[in-house]
Amino acid sequence: MRNLAVAAHEAGYGADAPVSADVAVDPANPILSEVQLFDVRRDPALPWLAPTLDAIRGVVRAPFGFAPRLLPQSGAVLRSAGQQGAFDKFHVGTRMFDAARAFFYVYGRFARIRMKQPPALFHATQPLPVHVAGAPNIVTIHDLVPLRLPYMTLDNKRYFFRLLQQHLAAADHIVTVSEHSKRDLMALFGVPEARITNTYQAVTLPPRALARSDDDVADEITHLFELEPGNYYLFVGALEPKKNVGRLIDAYAASGSRRPLVIAGGAGWQNERELERIKDPRFANYRLVGSTISRFERVRRIPYLPLDQLVTLMRGARALLFPSVFEGFGLPVLEAMSLGTPVMTSNTTSLPEIAGDAALLVDPYDVSGMARAIRQLDSDADLLAALSERGRRQAARFGMDAYQQRIAALYKQVLG
Repeated sequence: MRNLAVAAHEAGYGADAPVSADVAVDPANPILSEVQLFDVRRDPALPWLAPTLDAIRGVVRAPFGFAPRLLPQSGAVLRSAGQQGAFDKFHVGTRMFDAARAFFYVYGRFARIRMKQPPALFHATQPLPVHVAGAPNIVTIHDLVPLRLPYMTLDNKRYFFRLLQQHLAAADHIVTVSEHSKRDLMALFGVPEARITNTYQAVTLPPRALARSDDDVADEITHLFELEPGNYYLFVGALEPKKNVGRLIDAYAASGSRRPLVIAGGAGWQNERELERIKDPRFANYRLVGSTISRFERVRRIPYLPLDQLVTLMRGARALLFPSVFEGFGLPVLEAMSLGTPVMTSNTTSLPEIAGDAALLVDPYDVSGMARAIRQLDSDADLLAALSERGRRQAARFGMDAYQQRIAALYKQVLG
């Protein structure tokens, strides 16, 4: 979303964001309104209450549309780099998107968002059951994972299918992020090619993290993560079925590598098998540091990392191992390549398209094949150097300049 906002600015547009928040904007109290928008979400004391109120809003209010209020930006909140973004204004509706989903469940129609000054264009970055009145509406559909791999997601498949059907029929244009996703939309829903544009995505990493010296990166990896720079493998992503972490761990064990495997990402879902493998006693080693014997896990999970630290961990890895079963784009692959980190990834869905000839491609269902690839990365320094060099070149094709040009051309096409 931040990259899209930056690209819109470069194309000469402003970039506002409609936001669904827990509380309403109070025009008489701009400071409190801004504070409440950025407040930490807490688990409700009555967990059933919010969905019930959303359903009531969806049935009672949504037929008349939503009129989000402009958030007065007082400057009271000191925002982090990730919260700054590139948006000019925020238009806030109380649990607007939740109520719109409830409305769609009941009526099978999109809820209208009514703006005092309609925008030139509304670009939804994911399928949502809303329509902004008075403007062309386009939507980005990243992939069809809930339909292609229904056994690997928790989505309501009937809801998702109906939502896509209506977007594909009513949207002024469809956007996606790879040729693979574009072909999926055309094949499963019969969408004419002229109605879909693949903009790909852009690789952007924090300049502050990129500017750090190799020595600083090595110190942080050594002291913060207790790892040896260039001597560990990294996986980045949530523990969910499509990420294929269970087979990755099996392949790592079968490879015989003594270099640690670090798994960085959120808990995801349906991950009991993966968590059991991470805790497997086979991966427990002991090492002598000075006069102290300490336990060392060869497979380690880090549940959450700030982006700067994730860049550091990715920059210092021997290779990124990303054998995902299905990706609409596969951003970690290009992030690693842009840092010169070699990559092993899958030969399925969009990943060969994104990685080109700059990654070691494997069958994500073939544990033995993945194990052989890890052994190659373990032993072949020339291969690592070649992948690093080719990876930087491949990632450059997906930089912000190219992305901005694609977005500018898309908006010009839609607006005429």
